[in-house]
Parts: sequence; structure tokens; C-alpha cells
Amino acid sequence: MLKIFHLLFWIGIILTITSCYRSEVQKIGLTDNWQFKQADTGNWLPAKVPGCVHTDLMDNGIIDDPFFADNEQTLQWIGETDWEYKTFFNAEELKKYERIDLVFEGLDAYADVYLNDSLILTTDNMFREWTVDIKDLLNPERNDLYIRFYYPERIEKDKAAQINYKLPDERGFTRKAPYHYGWDWGPKFITMGVWQPVNLRAWNEARIENIQIIQNEIRDDTAFLTAVFEIESVKDQPAKLILTDVENQTIIKSEIQLSKGTKSYPVNFFILEPKLWWPNGLGDQHLYKLIFALETKNAKDQKTERIGLRTIKLVQEPDSIGSSFYFEVNGWPVFMKGANYIPQDNFLARVTDEKYQQTIQNAVDANMNMLRVWGGGIYEKDIFYDLCDENGILVWQDFMFACNMYPGDEPFIENVKQEAIQNVKRLRNNPCLALWCGNNEVDEGWFNWGWQKSLGYSEADSLEVWNSYLKIFEDVLPGIIKDYDRKMPYWPSSPKQGWGHEQALYSGDLHYWGVWWGEEPFEVYEKKVGRFMSEYGFQGFPNMRTLDSCLMLEDKHLKSPALLNHQKHPRGMQLIQTYMERDFKVPELFEHYAYVSQLMQGYGIRKALEAHRRAKPWCMGTLYWQLNDCWPVISWSSVDYYNRWKALHYFARETFKDFLISFEEKNDSLYVFIVSDKLQSVNAELDLRIISFDGDEFWLGKQVVDIPANSSSIYFVKEVIGFSKNDHLFSAKLISNNKILASNIYYFLPVKDLKLPKPNIQKEIIKTTDGYQIVLKTDKLARNVFLSVDGDGFFSDNYFDLMPGEGKRITYIPEQAIDSFESEIKVISIFDTLLPSRSR
Repeated sequence: MLKIFHLLFWIGIILTITSCYRSEVQKIGLTDNWQFKQADTGNWLPAKVPGCVHTDLMDNGIIDDPFFADNEQTLQWIGETDWEYKTFFNAEELKKYERIDLVFEGLDAYADVYLNDSLILTTDNMFREWTVDIKDLLNPERNDLYIRFYYPERIEKDKAAQINYKLPDERGFTRKAPYHYGWDWGPKFITMGVWQPVNLRAWNEARIENIQIIQNEIRDDTAFLTAVFEIESVKDQPAKLILTDVENQTIIKSEIQLSKGTKSYPVNFFILEPKLWWPNGLGDQHLYKLIFALETKNAKDQKTERIGLRTIKLVQEPDSIGSSFYFEVNGWPVFMKGANYIPQDNFLARVTDEKYQQTIQNAVDANMNMLRVWGGGIYEKDIFYDLCDENGILVWQDFMFACNMYPGDEPFIENVKQEAIQNVKRLRNNPCLALWCGNNEVDEGWFNWGWQKSLGYSEADSLEVWNSYLKIFEDVLPGIIKDYDRKMPYWPSSPKQGWGHEQALYSGDLHYWGVWWGEEPFEVYEKKVGRFMSEYGFQGFPNMRTLDSCLMLEDKHLKSPALLNHQKHPRGMQLIQTYMERDFKVPELFEHYAYVSQLMQGYGIRKALEAHRRAKPWCMGTLYWQLNDCWPVISWSSVDYYNRWKALHYFARETFKDFLISFEEKNDSLYVFIVSDKLQSVNAELDLRIISFDGDEFWLGKQVVDIPANSSSIYFVKEVIGFSKNDHLFSAKLISNNKILASNIYYFLPVKDLKLPKPNIQKEIIKTTDGYQIVLKTDKLARNVFLSVDGDGFFSDNYFDLMPGEGKRITYIPEQAIDSFESEIKVISIFDTLLPSRSR
């Protein structure tokens, strides 16, 4: 049981109670009666808050689905005009309160706000919360709230005209999600509207503005902490601060003297026998739920916080090859396995709690322990970080700056400062938080993308723009981390050096885009391994059912304008074709082409994942680009917009397991690596085989191995000669106590050069209470077996290799009942894509 004790920092009283305080701070959501219209024209129509103009136009039948076909091209007018929103509310029940605040948790982005015809607020930042004391403006009954949103690109042009140089992109003037302007995986929809909740907050005398939990030291038997109460008080007055543990109702009560205004009041305490919070795969994610209460003579307030006890460090120390870059959690170096995360929709308010839960579960199910929240999106909603807390997913958190330079005038800097303070204070207590990073690829862009030349910068221009960079990312942001979250690491730019520089391999984090952008072969992933691989990737088509959602039947061909609108990289289709021709035989059927593109994506990124893990401890993290999508699209994601797993996600799940068998072929010898992320050593048996695709055994080997904790080593070397490499494979399994800890298959040649036999895949369908089990067997190798059904559901495994003579059992859980599953299910392997068919 948790034991919390107050250190005698102030005079305190320790009590035990059986009930928690109820807050007298009243919070009333303004979600009703909203209307909207195009500015200065048209009729008022119903609107939803939170929401945005695009979804409101859809809900009223004014526009068709922006994601369908090439509708995006005809809807750009929405982001090129101003919009108006209004509502009304009755505040009579709030008149008894001393303070009544109107709180906007998020307005997108430039807006004037009027209450009862009085201008009360002008906003210019999507990422900030805005609060106005409105008590003196309230009518006894009806109150009218009106907001006019101004389209950003007009304001950006006005701001650009006021300086004597150009930014790489004018969106840099606006504090708004950069991806809304379009990206090489996302459409351009410049949204406006009330994208976060609006609340009335009424209170007397004093309230808790924020709670910070500082973990000073964690020992085996005691955790020493400080709770910092940030309190807003209308006057100097006495008060009580109370800390309650929900588990055992222990209370700490301290008498203090509040000062008028917003001040901080620290209270030290400690926890005996602390239970640590661990990343996914290394231990439990124990969370302590604490209630922090404030009492004055006539008022009460309280906040609840969940904390996880853990230490985290970013270790950068000089070594024989450069400088390390790894995260140490609870004293252990931890290899980070995960992906980059982007917003889950272009229209943010429609991302449901259920979708957040599924997205984080996708990461957990793929054995990830870190996600990077990319700097071109948003600071995510609280539920995202709460779910990461609960599931052991560490968060590399970018500030919202990406692929651009930014102005350095005082209003802009002050705006950024307030944005950063608010979001750091909001997120700092989450145990999932591992790093604050200043930006995405701004440093690299400045030094490697030719901006200064292409934009015609003079020497004075370059100095001014670079000094603005230094002001934001080397001064303001690290200063805020120091003041508000001093225990958390800060990294100014991801990456610090571009992938074209040799030094990038030896220190810092690395975005490696020689594969894809540079058209280098996948094998280069095995050579270009940095200290922490924070971004790299390759595209694949989404699930065919996802394409069904945005394409007509006649649009399912590679030159369809509708399909190409869902491919935002300018060379995307050409690059997919080029890489496919290198390693695969290009199918004729469109559906097969989409399937092979997924295999190719998974094949390439799995090669990178294995190389990164083999290189431990030189390399201590691999975050591929990207986990998810914001719309139906051909992209780098491993899970598409509808949360359907692509081949890459299944491959990542296997490659990210606690134990990995991996291979490296050199000079007619195959080196067998075993990688362990476990914090305990393990004894196991290594089962090795060379077999033909028909199932004939050429060679068998077994070896007992002792695998140290947190290690990567070569355990076996086999000369691979004397057999034909186009029809044989190398199979390895790691077995302990009759349990397979890891398995992998090595093919000696690219898929297109293999002599694949035609498999006879037999299937048996078994109905279960919640779905089906499919038992598969084959007489010959069936490579990349793909199961599909005309309905939504989840296959426990897919895109796998089925070995001759071995059976495999797969579970399928449908979202809806299927009348004739046995006849509906389709099973193919890559062999089927080699057969001639109609033209794609």
C-alpha cells in the first residue's frame, strides 16, 4: 500500500479520511446552440463544437466528403475565405461567483471573439488556451458569443510583406498545424473553427491553476517528490493545501498564506516502497492517482493527477566512435522501438476516444515502446498521453515546428513562449514523456536544402533568419524546459545533422532518407546505421477496403487522377515502381500491385529494423516513418487511416519482439545474431535449418546459447555453399522451455530471383464464440500468405511465410457477423501475383 508522508517543510497535519473533496469551481461546457456561416454572406447553419468549418459544411450537406476521389481540389475555397460562428448562453446561475472566466481550449487560429458585442479576445495561435474574465460583461440572462475566423494565408501574405526576406514557406508566420497546408502524405485543408472545447469557469476566492510533480530522487525503498501547487487567488488570504492518495485515503494538510495573483507553493513528500513505471515490455506501468485540494474560507478546488515513478535520461557521452545517444530508464539503457506519429485526421475534432485507444493499442501490439509526436502536427490531446502512460509508450515530443524557418520579432517570440509554457505545464507530469525536441528538420533544412540560395538571401538576411532560429530553439524553448520541466531532456532539432553527412552516423539522431528520396537500395539500410534512427521510411499502398472508401471502381488503376490525388509525394508512384522492379516481379492486377507494394514496404523497413537492432549498443533506437495516416492515402504508414494493419505493421511486430534472430551474409557465410531487450539473461536452444522450398532438408544444426541481458551478439556462423540459393532458405528458431522466443527466415536472393513453387494451401475453418480460427497447411513454401475477407475485422497474423509441412493457426475477429465466412475468405501468396492477368 502506498505511504505518503509530508516532510516538515511547513507545519502539517496528517489525517485519514473516507471521502474526497468536491470542487466548488464550476465548469460548464458551451456545446449547444452553435451556428456558422461564410462571413458576410449566406444563412446561419447548425454547427458542432468542437469541430471545424469543413465538418460543419459536410454535416449540412453543403460539400461532399473531402477525402473522396479528388474532391480536395474543388474545396480549396473553404480555406480562402473568412467564417463566422455564434452561440448564446444563460449565465444567471453563475452570478454568485466572484470570477467568471470564458476558456477556449483551442481556436483555429486567427480569430476575433465578441461577447455581447464587445471585443474580448483576438487570437493567433491554434496551440494555445485562451482565458478571459467576462464577469463584468455578462447579462443576467441571454449572452451572445460571436467569433470571426480569418483565413490564414491572407494574414501570412500581409506579414510576409512587412519583412525584407522570404521564409521557405509563408505558413511559418502562423502558429497552426503545419500539415493542414498539405504534406507529402496529406491533403491541403486549411481548417478554421472551434477545434477544442469552450467552457465557462466560475469560482470564488482562489483556484488551482496547475499542479507540478517533481521527482527529486527514487531509491529502492523511497521516492522523494515535491508537489508544486500553482494557485490563482483574488486576494491575500489563509488557505489549506491537501494531498490525498486515492488508494488509501491518506491526507496531508498544510496551512499556508496565499498572495494575490498567481503564485506557486511547493510541498515536499515521499513514497515508501515505490512501484516503478516501466516502458512496454520491461515491466508494469504502475500509476499513482493523487488528489490535490485547496481550501479557503469560502471556496474549495481540487485537481487529480496520475503519476508514474521513473527516471529518464538522454545519455550523450563521447566514445570511441563519436557520441552516444540513448535513453536510460530507471538506470537501464533501453533500446527504443517504435514509429513516428502524425495527427489521426485532417479534421481533428472527429478523432474519437476509441480511435485514440486503437492507435495506441496498435503500437502496443507491435511491441513498441516509443512514439515520436512529429513537429508538423499538434500537441496531442490529453487522452493520447494518458493512454501512453497506461501502456508504457514513451513519447518523444516535438514542439510544433517543421521544415521551415520562422520569424524572430518580439510578438511572434512571445506567442511561441506562451504556447510552449502552456503545453509543457500540461504534459510534464505524464510518465510517458521522454524528451522535448525543438523542431523537425529545421536545422537540416537550413544547412542542406539550399534555402539561402533559392530565396536569394543576402548575408544580412541569412544572419537575421539564423539568429531567429537560435532565439527560438537554443534560447526560448530550452529556457522554458529549464524553468518548467527541468528534469526532462531537451534536444534542439531532429536531426542535428543531415543524412548526407558522414558525421551524422556517429552522434545525435539521424533521419535517413537515402533509401526512398535518394533511390538507394534497401541494402544501404544495413550500412547507414546511426546512433539513434529517429526517421526513415518507405511507402506502401493501404488496404484495398481503404481504397474502396475513396475510389470508384473505374479509378482503380495506377494512372487514375483520383488515385494519384491520394499519392502526395511528387515521385511516389515512380519510386514504388522502381523499387518493385528491383526486388519483385511487378504484378499486372491492381489488387496484386497494392499487395506487393505492401510487401516491398515491409521488406525494406524490416531490413532497416533488424540492422538497427543488430547494431546495439552503437544504435539505441529505431523509429520508422510513420505509424498512422490522417486520411486514406498511399503513404509510409504501417497502419492506414481506418486502423487496418499493412504488411509492415505485422513485420514490425515480429521484429520488435523481446528477442530477435537476425542474419548478415558475408563472403559465403551467414552470421546469425541474437538480440535481447530483456533485462535478465536467458538460456535457450538455437534450432537452425537449410531447407528447399519443397521441404527437403539440406542441413540441420542445434546449439545451446546463453543470452546476456540487453545484448546483441553473433551466436553462429554457417558457410552457405553446396546448394542452389534460388530455391533454398535458412530457418532459425530460438526455443526455451518448449516456447519459441523468436524465429526468422533468411532468403539468399531477392524475391524476383527465387524459384518459387506453386503451393497447395489447405485451409480449415473453425467457428469460435467471437470469430473464426483458420488452420493453414501447405505442401511447398507459400511465401507472404495474405488472408482477406470482404468485411472489417482483424487477422491475428498476415503476410507470413508458410513453411512446407508446418501448420499455422490464425484467429479472425470480425466487427460484424459474416454469413458465409468459409466461402468469403481469400488466401493468396506471392506466387499468385506471378500469374498473368488483366492489365492494371
